[in-house]
Amino acid sequence: MTRTTQSRETRADGTPVLVIGAGPSGLAVAAMLRRSGVPALVLERGERVGTSWARRYDHLRLHTVRGRSRLPGLAPPRGCGTWMGRDDFVRYLERYRDHHRLRVRLGTAVRRIEPGAAGAGERWRVHTGDAVLAARAVVVATGRCHTPRVPDWPGRDGFTGALLHSADYRGPASYRGRSVLVVGAGNSGTEIASVLAGAGAGKVWLAVRTPPNILPRASSRWQAAGRLMGAFPLAWRDRSALLTQRCTVPDLTSFGIARPQAGPFTRNAREGNNPVLDHGFVAAVRTGRIRPVAAVAGFDAARVVLADASVLTPDTVIAATGYRPGLEELLPGIDVLDRSGHPVVHGAQTSAAAPQLYFAGFTNPLSGALRQAGVEARGIARAIASARDPVPAQRRAAQAPAARRSTAR
Repeated sequence: MTRTTQSRETRADGTPVLVIGAGPSGLAVAAMLRRSGVPALVLERGERVGTSWARRYDHLRLHTVRGRSRLPGLAPPRGCGTWMGRDDFVRYLERYRDHHRLRVRLGTAVRRIEPGAAGAGERWRVHTGDAVLAARAVVVATGRCHTPRVPDWPGRDGFTGALLHSADYRGPASYRGRSVLVVGAGNSGTEIASVLAGAGAGKVWLAVRTPPNILPRASSRWQAAGRLMGAFPLAWRDRSALLTQRCTVPDLTSFGIARPQAGPFTRNAREGNNPVLDHGFVAAVRTGRIRPVAAVAGFDAARVVLADASVLTPDTVIAATGYRPGLEELLPGIDVLDRSGHPVVHGAQTSAAAPQLYFAGFTNPLSGALRQAGVEARGIARAIASARDPVPAQRRAAQAPAARRSTAR
């Protein structure tokens, strides 16, 4: 596509809406905007929709059941099973784009977003690798899991074993017979450790900093509970959830994982963490196939030093230590991020410092991130549609005398 064609396409109605990111949140926003009659163009840095999902590990499965993993306007096929796998979910995103006939420009990395020229009918200017696109509204949907985060442990750069983030882990085959330390007891860390332990890894340790809230994965009621219990006080919800854990999950204290002190609702509100859904992890710990250990304190050549002063010498360390949004370079000088780099507004909210700049996919509610993607998409579409007016008031005022003269002639 030439630059001339790009310019004509993106200015078809004066100043369209640009959506940054073709993951589930970005596609859902674009679909709801199209339903509202608002032209939108999705910009995606990868070569396919759902690129970040396609790059995750091979055995990834969603932590919400199929019925609660749908985006607005199209349900996943029944053939995907109860817990959709990575490849099925990416195919669903591709089908979703085609079903809603969304305009998605692939291979287009957005470098910077900045305010547009005052009075020019463009509230925002979006810089890509080879063009500057005008927009009357921008939706940032690059997601909270954008940039892998590896703690700056002392001695990390001198570690003589292999160190990688879970974003670079693909599957268990290359770890057969090898010793692996997985760092982080969230859903990714416990799932990776469980699969490695069952696929022939020599030793599997799991470094635990904070004891996780663990719930059975056998049914879908946990996501429903997160939604239905939202009206109850936080302390009551936590007490109920902790009681449920005690009744349904064996005590792992003697194996190195104490009962959590904070409930899942408090941890979600405070840290954005969700409970660990048990997919064989508890059994692997109880049978010794996974050995929980203390948090990582640092590295010393081939050795990993733990917080309790014990030492391990794993062949590989996999850091399932989370992500950061990575929005600082994208939004230079725009006061919309908190100290941790997360947006201060979400969904249909916008800030006085950046009107018509929206964020989608940066929350992690207990009711399910994909359900939340639909909630945010509908809200954002309503907000943008209600504010739709590509010609600013000052331009209309300037055009009015000319229009009257033309009519008089």
